[in-house]
Amino acid sequence: MPSPDQAADQTAEGQPAQTPEGQPEPISWEPVPAEPIGAAPVPAEPVPVEPAAARSVSVEPIHAETAGAETVAEAPGDLEAGLERSRGGFMSRLRGLLRGGPAEADWDAVEELLIAGDIGGTLAMEVVERARTRKDAPTAEVAVRAELAALLIPSHPDWRPEPGVAGQPAVVLVVGVNGTGKTTTIGKLAHRYRAEGSSVLLAAADTFRAAAIGQLRIWAERSGSQFVAHAPGADPAAVVFDSLDAAVARNVDIVIADTAGRLHTKSNLMDELAKMRRVIDRRLPGARPEVLFVLDATTGQNGLAQAKVFHETVSLTGIVLTKLDSTAKGGIVFAIEDALGVPVRFVGVGEKLGDLVPFDPESFVSALFA
Repeated sequence: MPSPDQAADQTAEGQPAQTPEGQPEPISWEPVPAEPIGAAPVPAEPVPVEPAAARSVSVEPIHAETAGAETVAEAPGDLEAGLERSRGGFMSRLRGLLRGGPAEADWDAVEELLIAGDIGGTLAMEVVERARTRKDAPTAEVAVRAELAALLIPSHPDWRPEPGVAGQPAVVLVVGVNGTGKTTTIGKLAHRYRAEGSSVLLAAADTFRAAAIGQLRIWAERSGSQFVAHAPGADPAAVVFDSLDAAVARNVDIVIADTAGRLHTKSNLMDELAKMRRVIDRRLPGARPEVLFVLDATTGQNGLAQAKVFHETVSLTGIVLTKLDSTAKGGIVFAIEDALGVPVRFVGVGEKLGDLVPFDPESFVSALFA
């Protein structure tokens, strides 16, 4: 329902007021109280949505000639190759310290190396204390390896987003701060799911940067995905609503929404993410959207601090760790999962479309100690 101000601006025929250039006014949504994005849905209320014609909506279909063309051609990334810098950095020095039995190891030096590898001070102390007192480990390396593996959350490499209710699209909200590779990650996810035969729709809900809309459109074209956008500066929640409308009408399998890469200290911008969840709940009752946080592995403990604030505010369901191939401190994976209790779903190990690979804890630990 239009707000009182909008109603006053409408013409006698009931049409939306026009700007001096003759273009429709952008939609103005009623404020919605913030609540954690993972909270249980509240009873539905009418969602204040104007007709799509009044919102300058761009809904672009799959281009049949490009759909899936690149996705089929590229080979998947190699986790072991992506961890080469970490394996040759702090892990190489760590293995050198762990030769021999637990009683022979220089545990103080081991703790320092774990901290240098971005595991964090408190967690490094805990790992060392448990490893040095293990009775079932023939060597110090086996003890440390077992303790590190125990920090990781069991995960299946075939994980994929699923709809909360049969017949609905699966929904993924991708969050994170600017510069972490968020938009590129969305493009790589779209590439993966298109290659698997799913239809994908990308929602350009980062409306604060006109460049972000253009970048996402390019990724939609490269992956053969559908694309929904409003004009720059539009209400991001309205973009999400129209994206869900389009997905339902076209029987799309997965909707991936880009959100503004905002600073984690801006609470009003966090509230906007909660508003998107309310819109999802109302448009797709019973939906269980995945909320993936994109974290740059090279930012280490600073990135972990950002993830903690996002998790407290919007209840993350997964982590995508980008640029893992660019850091020699792969220990951040252990710190993330231990601190948040949220699984790492994917890791970025290169620049190619196929270089976003599913995270398998056992393979990750094996690759580090290879």
